Amino acid sequence: MHAMSGAAAAGQLEERAYLSAETDAKLEQSGSLVAANTDNLREALALLAALEKRCRVGNDSPSLVRVCEASLQLCKDCSDDEALVATLKNLATRRSQKTKAVSALVHKAMPWVLKGDGYTPLPVQNDEQKAIRERLVVALMEITDGKIFLEAERARLTRALSTIKEEDGDIAGAAEVLQDVHVETYGSLSKREKVEFILEQMRLTLGKNDYVRAAIVAGKINRKAIQEEGMEAEKIKFFTLMTEYHRHEKDTFELAKDYHSIYSTSTIQADELQWKEALLYTVLFLALSQYGNEQQDMMNRINSDPNLEKIESCRDTVKLLLKKEIVNYPLPHQAELEAMPAFSLGGADLAAHWHKTFRTRIVQHNVRIAALYYRRIHGKRLAQLLGMDPVALEAEIASMVSDGSVYAKIDRPSDIIRFSQKKTPEAILTDWATDISSLLHLVEATTHLIHKEQMTQ
Repeated sequence: MHAMSGAAAAGQLEERAYLSAETDAKLEQSGSLVAANTDNLREALALLAALEKRCRVGNDSPSLVRVCEASLQLCKDCSDDEALVATLKNLATRRSQKTKAVSALVHKAMPWVLKGDGYTPLPVQNDEQKAIRERLVVALMEITDGKIFLEAERARLTRALSTIKEEDGDIAGAAEVLQDVHVETYGSLSKREKVEFILEQMRLTLGKNDYVRAAIVAGKINRKAIQEEGMEAEKIKFFTLMTEYHRHEKDTFELAKDYHSIYSTSTIQADELQWKEALLYTVLFLALSQYGNEQQDMMNRINSDPNLEKIESCRDTVKLLLKKEIVNYPLPHQAELEAMPAFSLGGADLAAHWHKTFRTRIVQHNVRIAALYYRRIHGKRLAQLLGMDPVALEAEIASMVSDGSVYAKIDRPSDIIRFSQKKTPEAILTDWATDISSLLHLVEATTHLIHKEQMTQ
């Protein structure tokens, strides 16, 4: 009996009232009231509020949506912004309000504060209009908070509020508005919208010099997504922002990879002026990078790029650094490379740091070449070959030994630098056995060729 009565009660709750005819009449009546005199707005809203309750309780969702939208439209037609915000909040927060009604209210009001792209605030004429616009955006954000069916709208409103704060010069406030939105988890947003939102987060966090958070936000970008066709603008923007971050970190190899990613974008490849600039920056920061397997691999890949031949400074610099020869400092095209805008971005102090790093990389290159050809050499002679002060050379070799890029031992009293590592007896025996094996293989191959020649005669 109890189960049946519960089912009956549920059935009663789900019963729907059909109020479309009454809704038509009330909407016409409220419209006539406002048309006669805008001072009748309160009376018209009260009339619709009573109807809204009946539609909500009676589960007549289509009529409910019409009443809610009409209420907002009356406020808009009367240019009563205070009533508009109040009506919006009141209708959206009613007890047991239908999701369709809330969604309709949000979609009705959004075009009044946002442009057609869905996230750029509409321009305003004065401070009063700006305040109303911000209040309406905040009210819509409060309504959409926690509602999964409106998560896309909330993301767009958040971007709009961030833009409003940025227009007022509050970069920190704009970044704070965006940073707590985990848009990457939203299922209703397109891939492009997610990427654009995260790029905005990156831009604003970098704008307020929050480099730690910028690195965290950058990790949310799906690298495969921005490599897809049609995402070229987002890819370029992302790696341009990454150059700002890596420039702050003074990470030259990552800078080279950033500029190479920009260079490899199809839209950049279509513009000769742009790809030449990106390739120049790639070579510049690759030359400033610490020697390593990745750096050498990238240097060889760029060396095989046909476009390299079209830029003399890039071609000569790459070929010089790949040769197993000592090079003179400064490089033939170093002044041209250092004159590029990317070299001086970040201020005079950073440019001075890059200039010092350039010399260090050339010295390190020359020391590696010396270690390749010499088992041991006098320090003064090596300093003469490299055109350096012996004390400065010793300090640089010590630094390279510390980071493991070269093996060396310095005998100061004798002024001898040993680059060849003393082999253990086991290593010598292994080398000897390898040499003997190679010799026997060569003898066997030679004997076989001699017998073959004799048999053919």
